[in-house]
Amino acid sequence: MRKAKITRGTKETQIELEINLDGKGIREIATGIGFFDHMLDLFAVHGGFDLKVKCKGDIDVDGHHTVEDIGIVLGQAIAKAVGDKNGIERYASFYLPMDEALTRTVLDISGRPYLAFDADLQGMAGGFDAQLTGEFFRAVCVNAGITCHIDVLRGSNLHHVIESIFKGFARALKSAVKITGKGVPSSKGVL
Repeated sequence: MRKAKITRGTKETQIELEINLDGKGIREIATGIGFFDHMLDLFAVHGGFDLKVKCKGDIDVDGHHTVEDIGIVLGQAIAKAVGDKNGIERYASFYLPMDEALTRTVLDISGRPYLAFDADLQGMAGGFDAQLTGEFFRAVCVNAGITCHIDVLRGSNLHHVIESIFKGFARALKSAVKITGKGVPSSKGVL
């Protein structure tokens, strides 16, 4: 099983996170931000990842530190769980419809962190600042060493758009980390 457990403590957040990439979607999530808990829950279910997240953050200020720091820790845990990337599919893409919303996620577990995030998310969704969606995925990708392009192709309901992004990223990541062969999938022999 490809698992990782990471803890991180700062003056702003205290985080404990565990992930099993070969799980069954079992989750236990408590971030203090209800909508974000819901999105992480969807990430675990649609990725088939077992995920435990416990965070105490300065949400009395706002959700920024909590969301970004959980992204940092999740990215570190993904990188640790994937390990040397031996046999993984590496590349994946996924289109995900959510009612009127449609998003596209394309990723490469390359070791070269990059996020292109084409989404104009403004406003609040259930007490969650929609702009934090991009901050979260940037933190995940930088710390996991993932090249990722996320594009909102259409959508008017903020909840649906953000949900589509989280589900689409989960499905693409599930495909990219799947063991499909032997050896590192690179002509260089290393990722």
